[in-house]
Amino acid sequence: MDPLFTSGLSVSVVAVVLLKVLVVFAFLLIGTMLMVWFERKVIGDMQNRIGPNRAGPWGILQTLADGIKLFFKEPMVPERADRRIFRLAPYLSFVPAFLTFSIVPLGGVFTHGHNGTVSILGHDTFLQLADPPIGILVALACSSIAVYGVMLAGWSSGSKYPLLGSVRASAQMVSYEAALGLAVVTVVLTTGSLSTHTIVAEQAGAGWADVFPNWTILVTGGVPFFIFLLAGTAEIERPPFDLLEAEQELVAGFNTEYSGIRFALFYLASFMNTITTSGIIVTLFLGGPSGPLLFGPDWIWPLIWFFGKTLVFLFIFVWFRATLPRYRYDQLMDLGWKVLIPLALGWMLAVAGLRVARDRGLDFGQTALAIGLGLVVLVGASSLLAVARRTARVRREDLELEDTH
Repeated sequence: MDPLFTSGLSVSVVAVVLLKVLVVFAFLLIGTMLMVWFERKVIGDMQNRIGPNRAGPWGILQTLADGIKLFFKEPMVPERADRRIFRLAPYLSFVPAFLTFSIVPLGGVFTHGHNGTVSILGHDTFLQLADPPIGILVALACSSIAVYGVMLAGWSSGSKYPLLGSVRASAQMVSYEAALGLAVVTVVLTTGSLSTHTIVAEQAGAGWADVFPNWTILVTGGVPFFIFLLAGTAEIERPPFDLLEAEQELVAGFNTEYSGIRFALFYLASFMNTITTSGIIVTLFLGGPSGPLLFGPDWIWPLIWFFGKTLVFLFIFVWFRATLPRYRYDQLMDLGWKVLIPLALGWMLAVAGLRVARDRGLDFGQTALAIGLGLVVLVGASSLLAVARRTARVRREDLELEDTH
């Protein structure tokens, strides 16, 4: 629990909370603006183009110019739209992105016996907006709520193309939410807590042989990390999983009928979700702000480590967009249901078995036997799944041949 509230509620405590809200909100808005510019510049470099270069130095004010333009454009509402829900939907996508980022630890020293507390206006607190005991469940809940904004936007537009995009969004969310949750469960089993602050604290310091860091990406074998990265990319509808905005088929997807500031809210929510997902990945798998303290003040290095790790994943998301072609819809469903979910479930059971073996004090032979039996079951299940996929593919090809004849 955040030590800010241990001494009760007072005017100074409320002031600290309001200050943290203001800082986090301002950081997300500015970060989103810079993320739009960063993506355009990086993709421009990858495609041997200049990218934005007119508004401000290096084109860094291009996003601000686009925002001002969208703010003054006329917000049109289709004649057949459900007006109340049509106006509400953008906020259902924008607000959860901000709420998810509120549980991400941004700084604080976690090494050398410290627990990540900092002093603000004479109060000890964590350098994150909120630290609920079920913090990571809050992130999963917010990601589930965000799809309602997309779904209601498409349904309330009174048009078929936005409706198809919103239906795709809901199916995609259901498909990848399970794999995302199973990867999170693996992290929770390893760290023993749902609190994001505690998860970061458990990863601080040296791990195996006092050489490698104690990050869960290493402790869990790396598989949950890659599952979370792929499922998270699909959750925030980033390429190559942006089927709900496929302009070749759906004009622009769920937001086809939106314009002006409401379109800008969807646009901001998309890039804000990219920043939030990167922060969650860093928190769960790469130790968050924890890292070595070098020269200078101790408090500055956790911030540098967190933003540096987050920037790496922001670049990876842009890299995905610049290099990978969009999946077909059947490929999207196959990857979620037939690959990621079985793999995440099997790996989670393996990690749980190792945790039980360690807690019960089993010797090496008993642990190896348990691991061997688990691998046999996993290989058998994978073989059966492969046979089922092969049979389904053969039947589909036979049906296509019959249709052609």
